[in-house]
Amino acid sequence: MGEKWLVPGSVTHTHLITFLGPTELSQAVVDAGAVPLLVLCIQEPEIALKGIAASALSDIAKHSPELAQTVVDVGAIAHLAQMILNPDAKLKRQVLSALSQIAKHSVNMAEMVVEAEIFPVVLTCLKDKDDYVKKNASTLIREIAKHTPELSQLIVNAGGVAAVIDCVASCKGNIRLPGIMMLGYVAAHSENLAMAVIISKGVPMLSVCLSEEPEDHIKAAATWALGQIGRHTPEHARAVVVTNTLPVLLSLYMSTESSEDLQIKSKKALKNILQQCTYLPALEPLLYDAPPNILKHVVGQFSKVLPHDCKARRLFVTSGGLKKIQEIKAEPGSLLQEYINSINSCYPEEIVRYYSPGYSDTLLQRVDSYQPLTH
Repeated sequence: MGEKWLVPGSVTHTHLITFLGPTELSQAVVDAGAVPLLVLCIQEPEIALKGIAASALSDIAKHSPELAQTVVDVGAIAHLAQMILNPDAKLKRQVLSALSQIAKHSVNMAEMVVEAEIFPVVLTCLKDKDDYVKKNASTLIREIAKHTPELSQLIVNAGGVAAVIDCVASCKGNIRLPGIMMLGYVAAHSENLAMAVIISKGVPMLSVCLSEEPEDHIKAAATWALGQIGRHTPEHARAVVVTNTLPVLLSLYMSTESSEDLQIKSKKALKNILQQCTYLPALEPLLYDAPPNILKHVVGQFSKVLPHDCKARRLFVTSGGLKKIQEIKAEPGSLLQEYINSINSCYPEEIVRYYSPGYSDTLLQRVDSYQPLTH
C-alpha cells in the first residue's frame, strides 16, 4: 500500500507525511511501510527531498520510543549522521531534529546516536550562521546529556560544554533555551560534571541570561541550571554566588510579575544554593531582604560557619549582621530561633545585649538614673 503513494524521488508525495500529527497517524504511516522508503529518500541526491524525508522521520520518531525504534531499525541513524555537515542549512535543521527526536527517548537510543560518531562534528553546527541549526544542535546535545553521567562526560571530553556556552553567548531568546537546559542537565549528574560547567565559565553566562532575557520561561531555565550547579558543595555554591546571583533569584522569587513556574524554580534554586553556601559576604544582603521561609536557610548557614571562624565572627559584628540577627522575630522553639541562639552563643553575652533592640534605651535610662559622685 505504502509504495503506491510514496515513491522515492517524489518530493510532493514525501510532503504528504511530513508534519505528522498524533501518534495514531504516525503509526499508520509506519504500518504502511513508509519508514524504509523515507530512509531511501534521505539517500537521494536532491536536497529538498532529503530534507522533507528527514523531517518526516523526525515527526515519526518524536511520538514514542516504539515509533522511534522503527526509525532506528531501518538504519536511519547512520544516514542522518552523515548529513550533519551538509552545507544546506534547512537540511541540517531537519537532520539534527530527527537525531534529537530519536536520542530523547532512552539511554540506548542516545548511545546509538553517539556511536554514529556525531562528536565532535556536531559541535561545528553550534557555530552555524543559521540560528535554527544552532538551536537544533543544542537540542540534540541536550537530549543526549540528560540521560546519564557517562553520556554527559563524553560530551565534556569532546569539548561540548564549552562549545554550548559559546553558542549560548552568541544568540538570544529561545535559540538559547536548549543550551541553557543542557548545562543544567550536565551539572545535575555529579559534582565533577558541575565543576566542568564552572571551569568552562558556564555560571557567568547563565547569570547573563538570567538578567538580560525578558521571557520568564528562559529565566526559569537559567535559574534551574544555576541551582543544579550550586547544589553540590560549598565550592560549587561559591562559584554561583560570586556572580551576584542570589539577589537576582530572590527578586525573581518575590516579584508579583514573575510566572508561577519562575517563582517555584527561583525558590528551589535559592534553597539548593543556600544550603551549600558558606561564603558569608554573599549571604549577608539576604538577611535584610529575604522573607521568613528563605531567611531561615540564610541564618542557618551563618550558624554553621560562625562557630568555626573567628575572623568571620568579628566581621559579622562590624558589618551590622549581628545587630540584624537580634531584630529578627522568630517563633519560640522554631528552627530559625535555634539558628539565632546558635549564632548568639558565639559571642559574649554583653555583645549580644548591646546589639539587641531597645538596649540603647536601657542605657539611656541608666544615664538618667545615674547619680554621679559629687566632691
